[in-house]
Amino acid sequence: MCHPGARLFIGTTPLSIVSDSTPSLPRAWSYLGILFVGYVGVYLCRKNLSVAVPLIQESLHVSKAQIGMVASASTLAYGIGKMLLGPLVDRFGGRTAFLLSLLIVTAACAAGGLATGLTSLVAIYSTNRFFGAAAWGSMVKQVPDWFPRSLLARAISVLCLSYVLGGACAVWVAGRIAALSGNNWRAVMALPAVLLGIVGILCWVTLPKPTSQTTADGSPKPSSGFQWRDVAVIFRNPQFYLVCALSFTTTLSRECFNTWTVDFLKTDFKLPVTTAANLSTGFDLGGVIGILGIGWIYDRLNRAGVRHATALILGLLGIVLIAFPLLARLGTAGMVAGITLSGLLLYGPYSLLSGALAVDLEGKERAATVACLVDAVGYLAGVLAGTGFGKLVDALGYGSGFGVLGGMMLVSGVLCLGLFRGQPRSAQPAA
Repeated sequence: MCHPGARLFIGTTPLSIVSDSTPSLPRAWSYLGILFVGYVGVYLCRKNLSVAVPLIQESLHVSKAQIGMVASASTLAYGIGKMLLGPLVDRFGGRTAFLLSLLIVTAACAAGGLATGLTSLVAIYSTNRFFGAAAWGSMVKQVPDWFPRSLLARAISVLCLSYVLGGACAVWVAGRIAALSGNNWRAVMALPAVLLGIVGILCWVTLPKPTSQTTADGSPKPSSGFQWRDVAVIFRNPQFYLVCALSFTTTLSRECFNTWTVDFLKTDFKLPVTTAANLSTGFDLGGVIGILGIGWIYDRLNRAGVRHATALILGLLGIVLIAFPLLARLGTAGMVAGITLSGLLLYGPYSLLSGALAVDLEGKERAATVACLVDAVGYLAGVLAGTGFGKLVDALGYGSGFGVLGGMMLVSGVLCLGLFRGQPRSAQPAA
C-alpha cells in the first residue's frame, strides 16, 4: 500500500494517493466482484439478441440480411460510443458513468420488447449498445482507486473474465427465457432488463464514491483531474498508436476464432455441429487461464520484462497458428489442443490492451478514454473477421487462413518490443 503523501507514477502521469482513503484488500476485492457482476449484467442485455434473431425472423417475416441490420447498426453504435464516451467517463468519474450506463442499458433492453418493427428495434438496440460502450472504461477507471500498484494488473485480469463469462451466461439466460416463454422474442429481448435492474441497484448501494487525491504540493484536488485537452495529449503519445495496432491485430484474431472455429471443425474434421461447438469452447477455457496468468506476470515484471513477455507470448502464438496444418495431422485431439493453446496465448495480451496497459499508458486520469479508444479500434478489426477472413478461407482454405493470422501475430510480437520505450520508468510493483 502507498504511504501518506507518496507519489505513484503510472505511465506519464504522476498521482499522489492518500493511503487512509484506500479500502482494505478484502473490501477492494468485494468492490471488484460487484463490478464483475455488473458487467455480466450488461452482457445479459447485449447477447440476448443472438438467441432472439431466429425468433424475430419467424415472427416479423424478415430475411437474414434484414435482421443483420440490427447487428451491423448496433456494432457501429457501439464503436461510436467507445470513441465519444471515454472522455466523459474520465471527466465525470467511473462510478457515475458506470451507474448511468447500467441504467440506460436496462431501460433500452426493456424497451426492446416493445419494438413495433425492425426499424424501431434497430434504434432501441443501437441505443443499448451505444451507452453500454461506457461500462468497460468506467470499471477500468475505478479499479486503480482500490488496489495497490502491485495488484492492479491481477485485479483487472479478474475483471476481464466478466466478458468471457458474461457471453456464456447471456446466451444461457436468453435460452431459458425463450423456453419458458414459448419462444417469444419480445420476452427474450426485454426480460434480462429485470436482472440488470437488480444488479444496478446493488452497484448503486455498494460501490464507493471516488477517493480524494492530492497534488504534488500536498493540496487536495477532486477525484477526476481530466481536462478536455487531455484527449489531444493522448493522441500525441506514439505508444497509444502502438497499443491500438496491437488491439487491431489481437481482436481480429480473437473474432476470427469466435466466428469460424465451429465451422472449421465441422468442415475440415467432418464433425457434427453440436460436437464442434462443444470442442470450440477450449479456446475460451484456455483464454481464462491466459488472462489470469498475464495479470500475475504483469504485476511482477518491470517494463522491459513486460515488453519481452508479451513479445514472446504473441511470437509463440504465431508459431502455433502457422503449425495448424501439422496439428491437423494428429486428428481432432491435436487440433483441439492447438485451439486451446491459441486461446491461452491470445487472450492474455488481448486483455492487457484496454486494461492494465490503458492505465499504465496515460495514468488513471485518462484511463477510460484510452481503454475505450483502444477497444474501438479493435471493433473495427472485428468487421474483417467476418467478411475478410471468410473470403480468404473460401479462396485458400482454413490452413492458409490461420497461417495468415500466425504471420500477423509474429508481427505483433515484434511490435510488443516497442512498448514503453521512450516513457518514464514507472514505480516497480512489489514482488
